[in-house]
Amino acid sequence: MKRLARRKSVDEAKPAALWMNTFADLMNLLLCFFVLLFAMSNVDEEKFNQIAASLSSSFSIFNGGQSSIGDGQLINMGVAQLNEFEQYFSNMGKTTEDTEGEEIEELKQFLTEANKVETDKMYDNISEMSTQYNLDNYLDIETDQTGGQYVLINISGSLLYDSGKAQLKSEAIPIFSKVGDILKTYKGYRISVIGHTDNVPVVSGVYRSNKELSAARAINAAEYLIDVKGINPANIEWIGRGEYDPIADNSTEAGRSKNRRIEIRIYNSLNTN
Repeated sequence: MKRLARRKSVDEAKPAALWMNTFADLMNLLLCFFVLLFAMSNVDEEKFNQIAASLSSSFSIFNGGQSSIGDGQLINMGVAQLNEFEQYFSNMGKTTEDTEGEEIEELKQFLTEANKVETDKMYDNISEMSTQYNLDNYLDIETDQTGGQYVLINISGSLLYDSGKAQLKSEAIPIFSKVGDILKTYKGYRISVIGHTDNVPVVSGVYRSNKELSAARAINAAEYLIDVKGINPANIEWIGRGEYDPIADNSTEAGRSKNRRIEIRIYNSLNTN
């Protein structure tokens, strides 16, 4: 009687399946282990931000790891959906030097506007105090027309000094004292006292030139502000400019009279240090 060969059962496990099951269990355990480690770990936010900033500066795409440009739509939603696409498109192809140049110009404009705002406020305040002290007939007050860094108080030299001399006249002391009271309200601000003369040469007296005469007048005015009015010497400077910065025509007596003057510049807080 012929026997049929025994058919192998399809459910019978192959020898290889035994180690594969063990390996799969091991992988699952390892995965759970790393998930637990990650769950218990703390992300260093500062280091993450530093890495994100480094990537941003290197690739010039995202700021701080963000996934969109500005407040617009995500990039993968299509360039046509960017709210500020024209701005980014206009910046394409610009070199680093071009971008830095634009940023410098914007910064200069911002500083100019900030100087102007603060200096205008100082001008209004000083003009008001000048009226309160009845000094309007003795002082010319204006702002710096180039950079808006200071308020300028212009005092006639003939009002403060005798011809060829550098000592303050006794009748000028009450007027100059009130000027010192105005300056005291700007404690800590940089103050510059500048002496000017006309172009008529010094022919006699203690001083050999207009430069020496103007410097001596500026020094005496500054010393009065320091010694009598209590201005901090660390915040005040004195300069003699002689005949080199005229504001009027030296060919006429009226012009020469305007050029003989003392200027006091009060710099705003942005230009004090």
